[in-house]
Amino acid sequence: MVHQPVLAVFARKWSRTFVAVIVGLLVATAWALTQPAAAFAADTAGPCVADSATGCFNGTIKGVGAGVKIVISGNGQEITAVTDADGKWNAAVTAAGSYTLTVDEASLPAGVTLKSEATQTRDITLGFNKGAVFTVNGGSDGGATDGGGTNGGNTEAATGFNWERLAQQSASGLRLGLLLALASIGLSLIYGTTGLSNFAHAEQVTLGGLLAYTFANQLGLNIFVATALVVLVTGFTGWLQDVVIWRPLRKKGLSLTQLIIVTIGLALALQYTFQMFYGARTVRIIMATPQTVDIGPVTFTIESLWAMGISIVVLGGVGFFLTRTRTGRATRAVSDNPALASASGIDVDRIIRIVWIMSAALAGLSGVMLGLVLNGISWQTGMQLLLLMFSAVTLGGLGTAFGALVGSLVIGMTVELSNMVLPGDFKYATALLLLIIILLVRPQGLFGRKERIG
Repeated sequence: MVHQPVLAVFARKWSRTFVAVIVGLLVATAWALTQPAAAFAADTAGPCVADSATGCFNGTIKGVGAGVKIVISGNGQEITAVTDADGKWNAAVTAAGSYTLTVDEASLPAGVTLKSEATQTRDITLGFNKGAVFTVNGGSDGGATDGGGTNGGNTEAATGFNWERLAQQSASGLRLGLLLALASIGLSLIYGTTGLSNFAHAEQVTLGGLLAYTFANQLGLNIFVATALVVLVTGFTGWLQDVVIWRPLRKKGLSLTQLIIVTIGLALALQYTFQMFYGARTVRIIMATPQTVDIGPVTFTIESLWAMGISIVVLGGVGFFLTRTRTGRATRAVSDNPALASASGIDVDRIIRIVWIMSAALAGLSGVMLGLVLNGISWQTGMQLLLLMFSAVTLGGLGTAFGALVGSLVIGMTVELSNMVLPGDFKYATALLLLIIILLVRPQGLFGRKERIG
């Protein structure tokens, strides 16, 4: 039997080692960010990456192969994009406005003709991607590729209905729902154990993506090693937040309203800190051109498949932790009734700290996966997802982890499927409209419990 003093000494040594590893990683990150601009020259190579000075047109014309030309003209610019062996193309523009995109029919392979119009008009804003859909006779419907930028892909609704489009959008909805769930479960657990709506939670998502960019792109680490380090570092930041900010404020008896204001201030401070170190540009975790895989009528990038697989495994692990482990059951007990849990001998402060660590780590992992799927991440990526995260948590039932999972899947599917008939980012409004309708019928959310008022 190992005596208690020996265990205590071992724990202290392990804690010092853990902190030393984290500090070393933070120093390495700071060093990478302070390197001269030449160190970041690789960002400008390869496919178009949307940032504050660049907008990107992209798409895939399936069944044509390499060499088909698409001419983009407007605002004093004329750019010619050429498809690669998979029919993919992209082009960068440096001025916002309306552009005319025309397929050079003379460059089409012999025997292949356009099924769609040869010329399309698209509006674009700098920092965004805009997809254009061209289809050919003898090929299959094409679409925008997974893109970087702040909107993550095609912002035009397809005209008409076809089953391939439905399958593709459904798969995209499932993917978005899984990635939202990684972040939303932590947000729901924080609310359940502390009653706090953490508006700074989305910045953990951004931090995860930006750290992955630093570790994988700037320090040259393997993406799987980089992802593991991101989870470690973001989990540490969750612990640090609770030690430095949230536990002291809880002990001082601040109201939830005051704490929410603190989270909003922290979110703004983190956003502009990210912008100061990384700039306003969209950065890519992996510079290589994404490779695609066709599964029936659905096209995925390799990164998307990895992201979905990892999300499913991690979410399953979280479910096992909450239902099958002693600490997980204690977490659910604290979420149900903190006072009763404390009276039952549960260390509520310890459980809350575990929840902060786990929530931050899950959000950081979600940021890595989003950065890979969207092919880029910027200082405001998390902020743009915050409303969807809160919608998922509210829809599923505040404070319920499994409700957050279901709510995320519903929101993800709604957002992507509505893009079949609605133009632009109006698709996000449909998710909020669905939230309002469900709450009118079931105010406690899908998995929430009714509470007596008064």
